[in-house]
Amino acid sequence: MHSLMKAMPIKRNFFTPLTILMFILIINGLVFAFFRFTSGIGSIANLNNQFPWGIWIGIDVAAGVALAAGGFTTAALAYIFHKDEFHDIVRPALLTAMLGYTFVGLGVIFDIGRSYYIYHPMYMWNGNSVMFEVGLCVFAYVTTLYIEFIPIITERFIGRVNLRGIFSRFNKVIETVIRNLDRIMDKALFFFIILGVVLSCLHQSSLGTLMMIAGTKIHPLWQTPIAPLLYLLSAIAVGFPMVIMESLISSRSFSLKTEMNLLSKLGRFVGPLLAIYLAFKLGDMAIRETFVYLNEFNLVSVMYTIEVVFGIIIPLRMFLWDKVLKSPFWVFVASNLVIFGVLLNRFNNFIIAYTPLYADKPYWPSIGEISVTIGFISLEILLYRMLVMIFPVISQPIKTSTAKTKIALKGVIR
Repeated sequence: MHSLMKAMPIKRNFFTPLTILMFILIINGLVFAFFRFTSGIGSIANLNNQFPWGIWIGIDVAAGVALAAGGFTTAALAYIFHKDEFHDIVRPALLTAMLGYTFVGLGVIFDIGRSYYIYHPMYMWNGNSVMFEVGLCVFAYVTTLYIEFIPIITERFIGRVNLRGIFSRFNKVIETVIRNLDRIMDKALFFFIILGVVLSCLHQSSLGTLMMIAGTKIHPLWQTPIAPLLYLLSAIAVGFPMVIMESLISSRSFSLKTEMNLLSKLGRFVGPLLAIYLAFKLGDMAIRETFVYLNEFNLVSVMYTIEVVFGIIIPLRMFLWDKVLKSPFWVFVASNLVIFGVLLNRFNNFIIAYTPLYADKPYWPSIGEISVTIGFISLEILLYRMLVMIFPVISQPIKTSTAKTKIALKGVIR
């Protein structure tokens, strides 16, 4: 007998005490969302002309874009660099990215005052605007992610179309459409993988360009001409830790065997990527001599120190240690530190470091803003849980005899 891995729907109970808690958080967020769209953004948010963005942009959008980078990094690793052993983790990473970017779009809709104008960039082009490029790339990448998800849908329903009653006459037609769509995507998937990687690199770096052109509104510790490069490097560095964290949590939640052999191999890429990111970050600080601001003991210097020490240096050392890579607990801790570091970096850039020229009071997120953000996160987690229970996303071990191994592999490697 041989043990193979094949993506299959998870058969577990959807409702748990934690999912019920998340439903409560979602309902709480929906209540504030209702007032936001019926009474205006000012009714629940502390945003104004001096502070046009808050945590809906700093966390829901900027951090959300970065933390969804696992989709394009793992796709590039498996398909472009032909590391075939990582194919099993591409689908969960793709789903995480798809949901993450979907909620990035929702975050923008909540943040802009006239949310019903969200479609304007599609035909009101402004080639001189960084935000136009970011918006167009994000929209294109979201579309690409949903297209990349099509093979998972077709795999789920091929040979299983069984409409009943008056709809049964459509079974053959739907089955033919699904099979043709599956054949088309089998040939076209590689193109969309490359397109997704290119689009991701473009908008990840352009978010840094947005903060770079903010000029003196951004504190010198974060305002740098290489901000686009730092944003891209940090997104690439956090991609694999996000995949590791998601895989370990899924294994625990669904009582699946942890694939530590695969996750350890993936973790070996994180140390060098963090080292490159740290080198550019500290090198930029040395060249611009902005380290002088660390001599001041204030909120800015403390937040920057926490970001670099706990978000880069400590996990960098951990990912270069074999003992950490072989331990589910420690590699989980190291991955979460990287995620924390990138999340804090975006929060620092958009909230802590950002000071409008004519602000008369500091910005603090309101209860409504916090509730909507927590509701977003809870809904994203529940949708992930629901989709992996419906579609073949997470790979699980199957046993097959030697004579059937070749046949099983055909369904495993697509």
